[in-house]
Amino acid sequence: MRGILHAMSPALTAYVGRTGDRNPRAMAAARLLGDTLAGVLHQPCTVLGEPSPPRALGWADELAQARPSLLALAAHVAGRLAAGHGLVSATGRCATSLATLPVVARLRPDAQVVWFDAHGDCNTPDTTTSGYLGGLVLTGAAGWWDTGLGAGLTLDRVVLVGARDLDPAEQALIDRGVLRHVPAGLHVAERLQATLGDGPVYVHVDCDVLDPGLVPTEYQVPGGLSFADLHATCEVLARHELVGLEIAEVEATWPGSDEPVPVSPLLQALGPLLRGLGGR
Repeated sequence: MRGILHAMSPALTAYVGRTGDRNPRAMAAARLLGDTLAGVLHQPCTVLGEPSPPRALGWADELAQARPSLLALAAHVAGRLAAGHGLVSATGRCATSLATLPVVARLRPDAQVVWFDAHGDCNTPDTTTSGYLGGLVLTGAAGWWDTGLGAGLTLDRVVLVGARDLDPAEQALIDRGVLRHVPAGLHVAERLQATLGDGPVYVHVDCDVLDPGLVPTEYQVPGGLSFADLHATCEVLARHELVGLEIAEVEATWPGSDEPVPVSPLLQALGPLLRGLGGR
């Protein structure tokens, strides 16, 4: 199976607004990634949203405050995808996908969503124990609760990769076969390919899927992917038609430091996807 290169240039977006953030470092990283990717892809970066001080509110208040900016992001992504562009987005927190996933589900219902994450992100307002907006993303995009940002995703189109910090309700979805899961570990790329089969893919990389210490993330969960694992899975995914890639949950600095973290090792690991989407 050969990958399909986009004839059109990728649409590069950095969403730098607050979306449930509890510190400012992911907002800063989204801008840093957007600027770096502009050089890698030789494309301009559209910057959306406005950084604002973290407030650590409950999910409903965080979503209400972010919704206007997320609606603007959804409209932007829809326009670019409808015009035939592949999508490359640096999105700060994973809750931003409440805006992007319904667009992908509507315009590319044939695409599978490959969701790299240490967590399941499949709680609902009724099952969450933390009240954190980022833990409700996939069910919100699937319409299991009303986000005000659209729905349309079906969880049988989702492949969760590398999750290992799962709440009971999320584990139950996997156990019942509602959600496919490829755990981290040996031969993760081969197991991902066997789970996916053929067809186009839209890829979300929540960077806490990686082993702790590789990049700064809010959560550091042992037993994750190495950069080599991530690269190998991206090589598998790049054999498919690539609808888009979004990069979330990486922070610009380590806690207590003002020194920006180099993002080149992360982007090298994602290289097969970036080359596929860039058509280069």
